[in-house]
Formats: sequence, C-alpha cells, structure tokens
Amino acid sequence: MIDKEKTNNELGRNVHEYLVSKGVETPLVQHVFEENEAGIKKKKQKIEKHFNSIMEELGMDMTNDSLSDTPRRVAKMYVDELFWGLDYSNFPKCTSIRNEMEYDEMVLEKGITVMSACEHHFVTIDGKAKIAYIPDKTVLGLSKLNRIVEFFSRRPQVQERLTEQIFYALNYILGTDDIAVVIDAVHYCVKSRGVRDYNSSTITSKLGGRFRTEPELRMEFLSIH
Repeated sequence: MIDKEKTNNELGRNVHEYLVSKGVETPLVQHVFEENEAGIKKKKQKIEKHFNSIMEELGMDMTNDSLSDTPRRVAKMYVDELFWGLDYSNFPKCTSIRNEMEYDEMVLEKGITVMSACEHHFVTIDGKAKIAYIPDKTVLGLSKLNRIVEFFSRRPQVQERLTEQIFYALNYILGTDDIAVVIDAVHYCVKSRGVRDYNSSTITSKLGGRFRTEPELRMEFLSIH
C-alpha cells in the first residue's frame, strides 16, 4: 500500500504537465488521476471480471479452488502493486535542501532497482538504474532518486520512455540540465517468448547539460559500475 503521507499530489501534477510538454508522458486518460476509494474498488471489480473471462476462454476451470480467486488477486496486484505509478497522486515527496555548501561535483547513485512491466505484453522488465546530477541551487535527498525510479517503473512501460521520464522529472525538480540516467534491464518479453534470448539485456541512457557536452564528465559517469 502507498503511504499517502510520503506523496505529493501537487508536485505529481506539475511533473505530469512537464512530461506532457516534453512529449514523454505515458498515454493516459484523465480518469486515472486521484480516483477515490469507490472508483478504485470499481476498477478492481472490472479487472477481476475481465480476467476471469480470459481464464475461462483459455479453458481453465474457474470452479477449482486454486483458480477461483485468481482474478481477484490479479486485479489487486495490478492496481495496488504493479501499476500504482499511473496515478500522480502517488508521486513521492521530494525533500530537498538548498545547496548552501555550493557543492558542484557529480552526485551519483547506482544499483537502483527497476521493476516494471512491458506495455506490449505485460510481462516483467527487471533491471538497475544509475543516476547522476550536478547540483545547482538544490540537493535532493538520495532516497528520492529511488522513489522517482520506482514511481515511473510502476506502470506499463517501454524502457526508452522510462529513462526519459526519470530524466525530465529530475530536470523539473532540480532545476538543472546536468543530469544523467542509464538503465540496464532484462525484458521477459524477449526472454520468455518471441526470440527467447535468455542472456541479453537492454541499455538506455539520457544525458543532459554537462554530461552531454563534456566528454570527460560523460566518461566518468559511464565508467562507474
């Protein structure tokens, strides 16, 4: 469950509008924003009903006690666990402090968990993110980087868009272009179906400001594993 005391609805809406202006927002319909408890309950009921129909169409005996509650579990999982990042009222608070020490070197966090789902097949994307920025007037609490990655991961995604969303969310919050994001992830739509390549991973990156224009800084960032 999302701890609403650790979310910032207004910041979420501002970030959403900024992503729209940059052309990197997930295709959304307006009713996903700030659904009340009754609306969320209705959504789960609809998903449960539709998933029950899918399982029946596959030929599964829904009277079996191992299967009968699966549609309800899937509905709860989709709304509460896998895809809560579709609702910007769940956007994390991003506690920051003024850069009074005038720190002007790279701040980097690596090994950030990425757990998402491919929007083409609704199967797992599993990987790690590496994020760096050079503070201007603001320094962001380190855990907020993790929370921003988690928020945008908890929705159906393509990795390229996920990378851009993390970058531009930080661009808006930090007020600087000096940001770098790299994601290295395994896609189970590649691993478990289609080409069935068990060993490949996908790397995407978005570099801005000095990370794009200064080769030494870019190489420093990219060389840290």
